[in-house]
Amino acid sequence: MTEFLSYAFVQRALVTGLLLGVMCAVLSFFVVLRRMAFVGVGLSHAALGGVALGLLLGAPPLVAAALFTVGVAWVVGWLRGRTEVSEDTAIGVFFPTAMALGVVLISLSPAYRQDLVAYLFGNILSVSPDEVLPLAVLCVVGLALVGFYFKELLFLGVDEEAARAAGLPAVRLRFLLLTLLAVTIVAAVRLVGIILVSAFLVIPAATGQALARSLRGMLVVAVISALVSVVAGLWLSWTWNLPSGAAIVLVSAVLFFGALARARRVA
Repeated sequence: MTEFLSYAFVQRALVTGLLLGVMCAVLSFFVVLRRMAFVGVGLSHAALGGVALGLLLGAPPLVAAALFTVGVAWVVGWLRGRTEVSEDTAIGVFFPTAMALGVVLISLSPAYRQDLVAYLFGNILSVSPDEVLPLAVLCVVGLALVGFYFKELLFLGVDEEAARAAGLPAVRLRFLLLTLLAVTIVAAVRLVGIILVSAFLVIPAATGQALARSLRGMLVVAVISALVSVVAGLWLSWTWNLPSGAAIVLVSAVLFFGALARARRVA
């Protein structure tokens, strides 16, 4: 373990992974609470279109993906509030469309296919020194926003109709949550990749839900689960030469199934 932590790129990966892990765990709390797992899956797939667009235009892929994914999230949110199209239907239409756009753009630029692999599967060990600060700022700002609106978001997650009746700006809060999800998904692409990022926005909170008896306990367990997954996943990736993103998600899944087994024994 000492040798593992002695390398600068591992230290960067660990710091970045822990920050993103906390951010994903906190958002997964609201994703599970509001049953938005399908939204997380859809946004992660939509990010492919943004990454491909950025690669094709020569723009920073993650910046292009963030703008593209936030735009898709807003369109889905707008459709839910202004039309008779349900959120599930909007997701089922727009997110595959965005992913299909990404596939078409990739086919137009074969030279970029190798670059795309890193975004599909993630490689937190390749985070450069210049990327650490922007990712850290993103996580701090995102966590600050969630902390500031935590009670409102919690109320919205538990009972949206009651939140509306109480005078809370439900539409603005929903758009805030969608925006945070979209940006965090794109940022976490460096951690676990487009294919696996949706899992990291569900499994930590699902683990907390299986173990905890209160919402506060669920959130705490979710954060701890994410932190353990990042550290253990990176160590396994280093030790066994495994893909870092896949190792992190697999550790998270093991913790979830362990939590389920414990919950059944207690019950």
